[in-house]
Amino acid sequence: MFNLKYTGTDLHILKGDVATCSEGRILGHEGIGIVQSVGSAVQSFKPQDKVVVCCITSCGFCKYCRKGMTGRCSDGGWVLGNTIDGTQAECVRIPHADGSLHKCVKNATDEDQVLISDVLPTGYECGVLNGDVQPGRTVAVIGSGPVGLGAVITAQLYSPSRLIVIDLDANRLETAKRLGATDVIVSGPNTVKEVLALTEGEGVDTVIEAVGVPETIELCQELVAVGGTIANMGVHGRKADLHLERLWSHDITLRTRVVDATTTPMLIKLLDAGKLNTTGLVTHTFEFKDMENAYKTFAAAAKHNAMKVLIEF
Repeated sequence: MFNLKYTGTDLHILKGDVATCSEGRILGHEGIGIVQSVGSAVQSFKPQDKVVVCCITSCGFCKYCRKGMTGRCSDGGWVLGNTIDGTQAECVRIPHADGSLHKCVKNATDEDQVLISDVLPTGYECGVLNGDVQPGRTVAVIGSGPVGLGAVITAQLYSPSRLIVIDLDANRLETAKRLGATDVIVSGPNTVKEVLALTEGEGVDTVIEAVGVPETIELCQELVAVGGTIANMGVHGRKADLHLERLWSHDITLRTRVVDATTTPMLIKLLDAGKLNTTGLVTHTFEFKDMENAYKTFAAAAKHNAMKVLIEF
């Protein structure tokens, strides 16, 4: 592999939040690289092709793939760095390569293209599409990590009237503002009041959860407007309460989803055309020999002002 990056999911795995990942597994489900060899069934790629590794492995033929639910592929889905060894190594085997790789484009940097692996399709599909973001509507994104910011970037394709980002980290909120957020809020005891003040007391039409803890699911339910949608993107390792005593009469839609990455070709075209502003998402680069320091930096992201951490081989 040529380049890879860490994701918050890797930290969730290390905390024990992902039961399907066994001890000793090589982590990583994102990266860009150079093809070294291909199997006899591979038709679309050849040695020396520079490619983006999709976070989702897709056979293309099972009942789920045929329905566009490639994240639930019967012989794939999220397997890299989960149930099979992943990209955080010098070499990685990619099953079903024809449906699981994309050729790199010429008009985008490596730092931009590595975001196509997971950050942008997850933000777009699990946040923006699941959240039913529409022109003129109001949106709040809770959590301004890379995937949350992926939702911020791609939500702007639909021209929401307000795009509010909520986080504890002031540095990340500055990045969110630079990437197009109309308003940023440092999370605290007055968060709900601040959002209501920005939305004429109604709350937001779409709340996108990008953290993965019970407290932020609770906050989503306090912020969503009547008839609104809550879209979950966070990886959860603990149960969270749903206040159906309030939600049932407010016509609230709650959606969860594993990314399918079916929109990746479209996002690649937008990135190649310069239509997606990803400036500042990759903040740190390490060599492979310094991987332990890379993990420490990413685990203490607030201390180091880290967003995405890139490993070069």
